[in-house]
Amino acid sequence: MDFSDFLEFLSRRSSVREYEETPLADPEIEYIISCASTAPSAGNLEAWDVVVVTDADTRLALADASFGQPHVGKAPALFVVCANYVRSMSQYGERGILYAVQDATIACTYMMLAAHAHDLSTCWTGAFDEDEVREILGLPPHIRPLAILAAGHGHPQLRLAERMNTGEHVHRDEW
Repeated sequence: MDFSDFLEFLSRRSSVREYEETPLADPEIEYIISCASTAPSAGNLEAWDVVVVTDADTRLALADASFGQPHVGKAPALFVVCANYVRSMSQYGERGILYAVQDATIACTYMMLAAHAHDLSTCWTGAFDEDEVREILGLPPHIRPLAILAAGHGHPQLRLAERMNTGEHVHRDEW
């Protein structure tokens, strides 16, 4: 893939909220996780964990915890990506909290792009009640859920959302 192919690949990805009921196959899930494990991380500590949710009742409970967002319950697989504070704080102290958040965010981005490369659709969901998600999944106290990545064989929109001009984000040498 050359650089222009890569930009086209990224440009075709969009958030999808409508999914077929077809479950993801284990090799698809494993591919997504394998790609995430290649993500850069602070000190190579990989201070992230993921709970893969395919159980229908658990997906519906997570949809409720996501303030009723229906795509969370309808997607055949959810990847609940979490920051593992203990893993990074063991080396970086208090700063490790930030590094764990960064590690988990990058890993989730890799999962989203891996799913796209596998012709799957995703929707990154950040709006949810953390305490409810923690209770539903039985997360330990040092684990913080950061994103619920809904994934499946989706129905992408025919027209992609318009994006801001990159010049509106870029500042050179100073603000």
